Amino acid sequence: MAPEPCNTVNGRPLTTAKINNNFDNLHKPLNLQQAIAESDRCLYCYDAPCIQACPTSIDIPTFIHQIRTENINGAAKTILSQNIMGGTCARVCPTEVLCEEVCVLNSAVEQPIEIGLLQRHAVDSFISHNDTHPFTRQKDTGKHIAIIGAGPAGLSCAHRAAILGHQVTIYEAKAKSGGLNEYGLAAYKMVDDWAQTEVDFLLAIGGITIKHDQIMGDNISLQYLQQNHDAVFIGIGLGQTYNLGLEKENLTGISDAVDFIETLRQSTDKAQVKIGNDVIVIGAGNTAIDVAVQAKRLGAENVTLVYRRGEEQMSATEYEVNLARSNDVHIKLWSAPATIIGDTEVTAIELNKTIIKDGKLLPTDDTYTIKADMILKAIGQKLNNSALKGVSIERGKIIINKNYETSLKGVFAGGDAINTGEDLTVQAVEDGKQAAHAMDAYLTQEEK
Repeated sequence: MAPEPCNTVNGRPLTTAKINNNFDNLHKPLNLQQAIAESDRCLYCYDAPCIQACPTSIDIPTFIHQIRTENINGAAKTILSQNIMGGTCARVCPTEVLCEEVCVLNSAVEQPIEIGLLQRHAVDSFISHNDTHPFTRQKDTGKHIAIIGAGPAGLSCAHRAAILGHQVTIYEAKAKSGGLNEYGLAAYKMVDDWAQTEVDFLLAIGGITIKHDQIMGDNISLQYLQQNHDAVFIGIGLGQTYNLGLEKENLTGISDAVDFIETLRQSTDKAQVKIGNDVIVIGAGNTAIDVAVQAKRLGAENVTLVYRRGEEQMSATEYEVNLARSNDVHIKLWSAPATIIGDTEVTAIELNKTIIKDGKLLPTDDTYTIKADMILKAIGQKLNNSALKGVSIERGKIIINKNYETSLKGVFAGGDAINTGEDLTVQAVEDGKQAAHAMDAYLTQEEK
């Protein structure tokens, strides 16, 4: 029998089968029997704190009761009526700090209900076994809405606007729809091309057209959209990344974490994605964790995550931090990048130890060096506002009012790019949904 092919690109004896296994589901889905048994633990609280903790206000006790009575389609409709992207959110939501954290069973002696896994079971079962869409459109209003960006906020907005009877055209810069769900989430969280499955399901409502390769400020403009549509929704997210501001930052082997994740997600053979032996990840959010864990699972010998503050200040959840450690990622705290070492390719990085003095983070004279043949930067993203002429921006975010409207009449916004935005897929979905209702009210008022 011939041996399994190895990851020859990276020069290590990782078989293709091993790498594929490394990028299988992070959480194994529940079967029907497991889902019923788990749902039977729910107390069906009258004043359920889990509903309050869910940004999209899913009626969690109801859908869990529906699963318990084997009404899986009913459970899915309960979820999807509030969160049309409930399948993705079930996979990537930090349930440990949202609905599951406030579950009344969450204690030192008992585990909370596995709400995320139950939600995934219901939605996945429905989408895989039903050819018809669970919702229908209202009578056509004759109004046409433009949406910039086919990410979670834009897709959610489009779906709800279509239900309300409006025609929708989404203008997406990339070749595929999905935004963060398609390009920015860890591969082991979104297996089996789920992002595109969900997009296809969502579009089945009808009334939505997506135009790809539409780049704001290049072949499309905000002014054009305003002139040719009755309302506009901006759901572009935070598309630009920050630099370290160090010399030699352009050496071979240094790149943005989001670019690395996109390459990995779009690769049909992950064994062919190049990875270093000594990988440094700079950052402290969930993206930093995602890229560090994936680097390790690709076969990097040493992966070190570097953060300038302490673990309490990391924006990644405790679960994600523990996931990194369980995947043998080393975490170096109170360390700030100081000097990149190398000629044409990066070979090491020098780090300054940091301290808090008088409330300020300061570097010390204490330095140390870590060998590196790859550095991945996960230090945050920012808004590209170059094509948003006339839209008020403050501290790098779009300013909206309580109705999701920007400073331009008839132009609305939601998701990561707005001043109230959070870096959560589920919040972007909620923004899109609420903005659709706000635009519907605006368009109805305009008719009077």
